[in-house]
Amino acid sequence: MRNNEPVRIPVVTGGAITATLFPAPEPVAVLVVHPATATPQGFYASFAGYLAQNGIATVTYDYRGTGLSGSPRDHRDLGMRDWLGVDAPAVAGWAAQRFPGLPRLAAGHSLGGHAVALGAAGTDLAASMIIASHVAALRTIPSFLERVRVRVMLHLLGPALGRSLGYVPARSLGLGEDLPAAAMIEWGAWARMENYFFDDPSMRARERAATLTGPVLAIGTSDDPWSTPRQMDALTGYLTGAEVERRTYTPACAGVPAIGHHGLLRRALRDSVWPELLAWLHAHAEKASR
Repeated sequence: MRNNEPVRIPVVTGGAITATLFPAPEPVAVLVVHPATATPQGFYASFAGYLAQNGIATVTYDYRGTGLSGSPRDHRDLGMRDWLGVDAPAVAGWAAQRFPGLPRLAAGHSLGGHAVALGAAGTDLAASMIIASHVAALRTIPSFLERVRVRVMLHLLGPALGRSLGYVPARSLGLGEDLPAAAMIEWGAWARMENYFFDDPSMRARERAATLTGPVLAIGTSDDPWSTPRQMDALTGYLTGAEVERRTYTPACAGVPAIGHHGLLRRALRDSVWPELLAWLHAHAEKASR
């Protein structure tokens, strides 16, 4: 296996994205992992390496203003719409140019699943996976205590810190990587809406979601405190042009005590869940190559 390759991808609005290519010796497809909010690309390294070892060249990256793609303070004015509308398409376009002729795949985790759903990962993919991604309105969080905790973070503490510091120290708050202030404020604004960004006319989310075609595997877990099966179904309901298959994994079937919002992409599920995802991706890559 060749060494992983660091990549710098410029974006049309200025700046660049830091990504990592996990090469496959004889790739049958190329896949981009679109990350969750405040989740560094290193979190996806095990999953990306697993796919690469099994014939799928894989790209991971950080949104601008997070992780390796620049200081959140220096990108304080970047909103989530910039990640969805600029960063995700830039990485998807780079992967298509780097591997011309290969079937293109996408895996979107949480916010990354929104990129897939809105067509930002490509509208003519051979196949795509949406992982633990949902209509993320606060009202849909089942636990009252979790709703209160998230509301304090999104609507009180996060915005206050963002306005005073120019960024949100999310790592200190237990929310993952630090974030640009504008991203936190936009996240909080969408979370107040009944149907998240689908109720924001400026996003044209319903129209964009209808442009996604081809097979989509939307997977979640029974113990995710945010992305419940019902809210995952609410998201995929907007994918009117795609062929959606839904799967919900339980800790028992995965052979682990808990899975949660991030667990499907943790190494602990390498032997239980990942082979099923790999088989699904390979089947659709093969079909697209015929």
